[in-house]
Amino acid sequence: MRQFADELRAEMIDTVGTTGGHLGSGLGVVELTVAMHYVFNTPDDRLIWDVGHQAYPHKIITGRRDRIRTLRQAGGLSGFTKRSESEYDPFGAAHSSTSISAALGFAVANKLADKSGRGIAVIGDGAMSAGMAYEAMNNAEQAGNRLVVILNDNDMSIAPPVGGLSAYLARLVSSRPFLSIRELARKISRKLPESLHKAAHKADEYARGMAMGGTLFEELGFYYVGPIDGHNLDQLIPVLENIRDADEGPCLIHVVTQKGKGYAPAEASADKYHGVQKFDVITGEQAKSAGGPPSYTSVFSKALIAEAGRDEKVCAITAAMPSGTGLDKFAAAFPERSFDVGIAEQHGVTFAAGLAAQGMRPFCAIYSTFLQRAFDQVVHDVAIQNLPVRFAIDRAGLVGADGATHAGSFDITYLTTLPNFVVMAAADEAELVHMTHTAAMYDEGPIAFRYPRGNGTGAALPETPEFLEIGKGRIVREGTKVGLLSLGTRLAEALKAAEQLESKGLSTTVADLRFAKPLDTDLIRSLMLSHEVVVTIEEGSIGGLGAHVLTLASDEGLTDPDSANGGLKIRTMRLPDIFQDQDKPDNQYDQAGLNAPQIVEAVLKALRHNSAGVQEARA
Repeated sequence: MRQFADELRAEMIDTVGTTGGHLGSGLGVVELTVAMHYVFNTPDDRLIWDVGHQAYPHKIITGRRDRIRTLRQAGGLSGFTKRSESEYDPFGAAHSSTSISAALGFAVANKLADKSGRGIAVIGDGAMSAGMAYEAMNNAEQAGNRLVVILNDNDMSIAPPVGGLSAYLARLVSSRPFLSIRELARKISRKLPESLHKAAHKADEYARGMAMGGTLFEELGFYYVGPIDGHNLDQLIPVLENIRDADEGPCLIHVVTQKGKGYAPAEASADKYHGVQKFDVITGEQAKSAGGPPSYTSVFSKALIAEAGRDEKVCAITAAMPSGTGLDKFAAAFPERSFDVGIAEQHGVTFAAGLAAQGMRPFCAIYSTFLQRAFDQVVHDVAIQNLPVRFAIDRAGLVGADGATHAGSFDITYLTTLPNFVVMAAADEAELVHMTHTAAMYDEGPIAFRYPRGNGTGAALPETPEFLEIGKGRIVREGTKVGLLSLGTRLAEALKAAEQLESKGLSTTVADLRFAKPLDTDLIRSLMLSHEVVVTIEEGSIGGLGAHVLTLASDEGLTDPDSANGGLKIRTMRLPDIFQDQDKPDNQYDQAGLNAPQIVEAVLKALRHNSAGVQEARA
């Protein structure tokens, strides 16, 4: 078993060195992965990995070793667990803190069907900062012994130091003789008067709590075992076997691991090589990025720091992603005005609403895909009360190797449906600086601005940011026949498409709308009345900009046959109505049909349709 674990770790290091991806978390659970598959009857026992970052070793030993070097690539394995990949992935994950709820569902379903399978959730101590984990544990009692939660504590944030005594206690309290004696004592205590029965229950709980910790979990109805060394198979396997064979109710096993375990460069790194580029396995040196313009995230970070320097009411909130959102630099500059709330987006949004209601100017910097978790709070606590919370939405649009679970596909749609909201999208880095400033200065209600992952276009950054007039776009190229209405960073592709259309004799206007809400109705109306074809282009799902432009055209009768431009044709270009798998971003946008050639084809197709319609009418 030890040799197998060592070989599995070596295989994982070599794989991620080739593909890039998440390394440190998987290295930390090699022994735990081996032990769980050895002890439990997977896949009948449903093993659910929270988030899924750490599931690479699991994938290697569940029939996917021959494809493991396709991780996070087009047509390859997902970087997270995925139901369609394997029967050993019973539940897909990439967002945090869902595992206990899902495992509870599997456990109760098996109980109702009188099947023997368990639900086993492996959840990290960081994921325990999300309220959903506690909501699940609060409802776990009905699952009985079919639910096992393994708390993977890799930050020593919960456990005291793990040693021989705690390992001995964990093995003792999970053993059949101890549990049998405990059950006998419990039966006897039930025959005592109610007050004595409760006292005996509390005495048992607190005695074990003082010796081992875990009183919180006991209060939630779990039988707590631990902490134990997650890299010591001689400790892990007996405890897992004891829990497997126990008749107790829901059990929580507290396992302490070291992120990056077994690979010196990862162990020495501050982030334990959480997410890495391809790297040299011998030296640990990661492949250098191609360089180029600064990332949108870093541009936002600098712009927000500048705003905070001018205004002491500006503050920033992140949900466990300080470096990913650039707020680590903000925190270094303004520690008292920076708040990392953990994996608790719902709390973060309502916390920001409270700050705004008290006169602060809070910026919630949250990835688009993670903001989905707080949609109710955005509606109920921010929009309905018209509170000036600023939403800096990172990772908008398609994100490449992280695939569908991390794509920022829906924020335009779900935010523009809300009254009171202002929604902006930056076309380049300079626009992002302007939008950060505009958000800081806007106190009339909630305002959001979105920007993509990765490097910018190389646009020159303004020395002095500009306040953008709310709901006003700009013309960046003038023409007469075709109007391209762009929102966000597809503007560069729209301009390329305009060049190609001009070469075909089609004079083309390109507008950067800047605002998805409120729309620049004057600009849109003007283009519709003066152009034969108008095309909207956005990096979002159906129901976003295109839907609102079509609604405007319908409400004002701009496409009616007897209108001033009754021959107008409108086309909307947006992300397809699918969840797109991982690939390089350029390829993803090709698949989505949002690059210059597809924009040109959409225009030509609309014009051909016009010509056919005219000829048919004449005939």
